Amino acid sequence: MERVMNVIKPKANPQQQLRDWQRKLRQECRNIERQIRDIQREEKSVQKAIREASKRNDMGSAKSLAKEIVRSRRTVNRLHENRAQLNSISMHLGESVAIARTVGHLSKSSEVMKLVNNLMKAPEVAVTMQEFSKEMTKAGVIEEMVNDSLDTALDSEDIEEEIEEEVDKVLTSIAGETAAQLPEAVRKERLKQPATAQAGKVEEAIAEGVDDEEELEEIRARLANVRS
Repeated sequence: MERVMNVIKPKANPQQQLRDWQRKLRQECRNIERQIRDIQREEKSVQKAIREASKRNDMGSAKSLAKEIVRSRRTVNRLHENRAQLNSISMHLGESVAIARTVGHLSKSSEVMKLVNNLMKAPEVAVTMQEFSKEMTKAGVIEEMVNDSLDTALDSEDIEEEIEEEVDKVLTSIAGETAAQLPEAVRKERLKQPATAQAGKVEEAIAEGVDDEEELEEIRARLANVRS
């Protein structure tokens, strides 16, 4: 009987499909906004740790934490782009429904297909967009797509170089005066040294900040968690 009911159950009309999709898109945008807030909130604690590390001349830890901030800010930028593309999908779907009122069904949209394809390559929303892709393909809004995610291994070295260039800017911005007080040659040498090499120089007066490798790893883990 249930099978019979499923057969005779009327399909959702274009307006209803649009409302369902837009509701899901709004939810995904809220998830992205929450993730952005989490990352930015965690960044404040990392900035404090960088300032403390700079005060005790532990530039190895300061640089390591600055690199995490650079990665987090890149993630935030990517999340903003994802949210903008989700909003664009919602807008184009609204246009498709307007056309459907005339022709009686949803028509294919190359713009929606392009946006969905782009977002399927974004790790933060890939799973959600794969589900959207199946639903929209079934509804005839887009054609079936093959996941042709690009191999970015060749770009990894270039990305790392860009991150290294941004690290000094972050250090200057956060630890500015403290880092600037060090002679250039000394500062560069300390940036090259691992955090553990500086651990023996930590004085008893240090009450806060990154005072050992374990705490440094804990901060890295928290940042990685909010970025994922």
